[in-house]
Amino acid sequence: MGCDGGTIPKRHELVKGPRKIEKVDKSAELVARWYYCALSQEKLCRPIVACELGRLYNKDAIIEFLLDKSSDKTPMEAASHIKSIKNVTELNLADNPAWSGDKESIKGDKYDDLQSARFICPVVGLEMNGRHRFCFLRNCGCVFSERALKEIKSEVCHKCGVPFQEEDVIILNGNKEDVEVLKKRMEDRRLKSKLEKKSKKCKPAESASQQDTAEDCPGPSKAKNGKDCINSSLGEKRQIIFTKSSDNGNSSVPGKVNKASSTTTKRSIADSEEKSEAYKSIFTSHSSAKRSKEECSNWVTHTAYYF
Repeated sequence: MGCDGGTIPKRHELVKGPRKIEKVDKSAELVARWYYCALSQEKLCRPIVACELGRLYNKDAIIEFLLDKSSDKTPMEAASHIKSIKNVTELNLADNPAWSGDKESIKGDKYDDLQSARFICPVVGLEMNGRHRFCFLRNCGCVFSERALKEIKSEVCHKCGVPFQEEDVIILNGNKEDVEVLKKRMEDRRLKSKLEKKSKKCKPAESASQQDTAEDCPGPSKAKNGKDCINSSLGEKRQIIFTKSSDNGNSSVPGKVNKASSTTTKRSIADSEEKSEAYKSIFTSHSSAKRSKEECSNWVTHTAYYF
């Protein structure tokens, strides 16, 4: 059965050995990373944005991804960490003057040179084709080669002059180690921003509570004025109550007020009695003196009559 047609099978056709690992073409991988959007797999065209992990996207694709909130939305690993448009930075890229564009290769009769890139480093002049490491600054979005930042060390952007730190430098299309470092920085940055937002929300609430306590607890001068006003008002109320009780003599006044009015009336009666007794004593002394003078005058007249 079979093998009767003069065919000679070979060993590798009969014996199945281990599968060979398929090697990815490096040039094709670089082209996919540096020339196409990581989300829509379309060619990169301005405006171009980059995430905090260093991946390149078309801004239109990111906006469509964020606006699409349907239940049938397919999860994208390339953009799962992007929650808002603030998580991406628009890149400020420098054009390559030697790049002719896609017009010459429309017919397909010309070789596409993958070494030539559309953008270059504005400091050193290296082409951004994946052969060299590139990075961008998160503050301003300017793109430079890593060689330029190492050779010309400064704390200010070489293109726009915006100050930056080492944490603001994000490597574009880095390896696994670079992605892990960038991911850790991203998580720390987002956690810090959340804490700052919470602290800002708590500050106005604390200030409002302090104002309320300040209004409820006045200062010493205000407290004194308040006490004086309360004492004066209480005094006026007492005077009104006393006058009412003295004028009308009603029994409907509270017990404490009746007691106070009775004590005051007793004191006034005692004072009037003392005054009347003193007046009587003075009157009696005057009357006795007058009587003694009359008696003396009568005695003088009588004696003069006898003599």
